[in-house]
Amino acid sequence: MGEFDLIAHYFARPARPGTGLALGVGDDCALLAPAPGMQLAVSTDMLVEGRHFLSTVDPARLGHKALAVNLSDLAAAGAKPLAFTLALSLPAVDEAWLAGFARGLFALADAHGCQVAGGDTTKGPLNICITVFGEVPAGAALLRSGARPGDDVWVSGTLGDARLALEIFRGTLDAPAEVFAAARARMEQPTPRVALGQALRGVATSAVDISDGLVGDLGHILRASGVGATLDADAATDLIAARAGGTGAAALFDPQTWRTLALAGGDDYELAFTAPADRRAAVEAAGRASATPVARIGRIEAEAGLRIVDRAGRPVDQRFASFDHFG
Repeated sequence: MGEFDLIAHYFARPARPGTGLALGVGDDCALLAPAPGMQLAVSTDMLVEGRHFLSTVDPARLGHKALAVNLSDLAAAGAKPLAFTLALSLPAVDEAWLAGFARGLFALADAHGCQVAGGDTTKGPLNICITVFGEVPAGAALLRSGARPGDDVWVSGTLGDARLALEIFRGTLDAPAEVFAAARARMEQPTPRVALGQALRGVATSAVDISDGLVGDLGHILRASGVGATLDADAATDLIAARAGGTGAAALFDPQTWRTLALAGGDDYELAFTAPADRRAAVEAAGRASATPVARIGRIEAEAGLRIVDRAGRPVDQRFASFDHFG
């Protein structure tokens, strides 16, 4: 199977009328037509075998994740997905792998009304690069730069389970099979919080998606906004699904390990966001409207830096390092 046969068989789809994609796969350029009054939101993420995913991952799950990490960026901006391009480097044409990858990719794309607009394929080490396009009302995008002293710090969903799965793969931690299976699903099939991001427009003052770990990604908000924060480490640790998932699960590891998973885990693809304290009811309503759990775990302060405390407000004497692609 040649390059163009591969594209035509697994990835070519016609543009659907009435959407933001006016022209899709088949020409030198795709054509996007956002609705009047909308701005384009664009993000690119690359997944490299051995760096971002294991060679043993199910190809359908990998197809899901490849798009999910990009949709998560749109979610952090409060944008509605429109379309995406796919650049795919493959060591060889493996039709069974391609069928599974395309199935997982398009199942998530269809769930969010996001169409493939084009891309490229070549022979080489397994490498997946997706660029996603969304739209957001002009001036309404959620940014990293809007946090203000007195705001609450919130997160969506669960934290730390993907990192737990990775450490079990590495052999540095051990857990029962059912705990590992649930954590692995979170690592390989994250849930982009697209509906929540849109529901938070006009409510949240800033937002970021949690890809490299809560501490590091929240730090982007703090630097962009010129503020600091105090974070409740135990409130964040309570959000690890594996920790709450069964009798005695919390006793699997010591408190320091649980905190590391929650605060410096990475691969969560949840949203960290800020909102004024008097908008708590609105944040909770956005969570209900998007069927997404949200939890308040800290506060924004004028003093620069991030202060991490326990449930009693005592400083946590522990360092947390987020993922660094060149670290």
